Amino acid sequence: MTTPLAEKIKSLIRANGPISVTDYFALCLADPEHGYYKTREPFGRHGDFITAPEISQLFGEMVGIFMVHAWQRHGTPTDVRLVEIGPGRGTMMADMLRVIKRIAPALFDDLHVHLVETSDRLRGVQRVSLEAYSTKISWHDSFEDVPEGFTLVAANELFDAIPIRQFVKTPTGFRERLVGLGAEDELIFAAGVATLDPDWLPVPAASIPDGTVFEISPARQAVMQALCERLKAFGGSALIIDYGHMVTGFGDTLQAVRNHDYDPPLAHPGEADLTSHVDFEDLAKVAVSTGCHLNGGLRQGEFLYGLGLAERASALARDKQPIEQRLIAAAVDRLAGEGAGKMGELFKVIAVSSPALNLMPFRPVE
Repeated sequence: MTTPLAEKIKSLIRANGPISVTDYFALCLADPEHGYYKTREPFGRHGDFITAPEISQLFGEMVGIFMVHAWQRHGTPTDVRLVEIGPGRGTMMADMLRVIKRIAPALFDDLHVHLVETSDRLRGVQRVSLEAYSTKISWHDSFEDVPEGFTLVAANELFDAIPIRQFVKTPTGFRERLVGLGAEDELIFAAGVATLDPDWLPVPAASIPDGTVFEISPARQAVMQALCERLKAFGGSALIIDYGHMVTGFGDTLQAVRNHDYDPPLAHPGEADLTSHVDFEDLAKVAVSTGCHLNGGLRQGEFLYGLGLAERASALARDKQPIEQRLIAAAVDRLAGEGAGKMGELFKVIAVSSPALNLMPFRPVE
């Protein structure tokens, strides 16, 4: 079985030769005609995957509590820009705003919400989700378009959808991994000629077996750089939540999800969500190099429990029917628990601030 985007990619390869994993990744998600985010409803029970805010209101509420804490630590500045990059269905922002309004009315009255969203279709969904706050919200195609000033940023599952480059170890060094055509005219992975600067590797290349994959993402670094430069210029904090690893390492983490199940990355371009694990050590290095203060990292479970997830869940369950109480407990376990199908361990959290602030629930850096 093939897809319209697969045929388009094959035509590109026939005309110009194999394409990089970066270009394949970008086409799969953002091709104007057949790209996944342009044509599908990826989120929720009817989509291909469920994000944390869709599991329970508790997730967005904890993020809202974190934003209030950051605002207080920054000295309760006025004229706040609350920014979410890649806001999905708008669920997390709605939950954040509800809790901010309740516990910090002064912040709520003074803030303006800026949603960075390129999909017109998702903007429509967000308008419905956030209808109660419509006077406070502006949409932007790019983070650079958000007006200047003190900024609080939330980025949940943003970086995993930004394309990566892959390099594969060969007898002649690390060569860029490309997507080409096989004998049956199918899409296959192949090694190209571009080589990797050995300085990028966490250990000397000589000790690494052939066939090992190493991933880097200049595009993710650029987004992180832009975020940090913004905070340096105008003050603020950014919270980054995603699945990935705290320490730079080796391995092929490119993955596709289709109908809530894993799919080979080359099997259904345009019809499956394509992501890869986020290298948080790499993002942290970018932040520190810009002069931002780094808080982190924590596993998502530690982060949520540290902000009061258990107490909030108990309050939410009070006076509810037993079946609702069980659903709340199951949501807490899914968001903060460890093991297969749970997000508490796989998902990591860092925050960056300027000026330097230690933020709860992160442990202060000595």
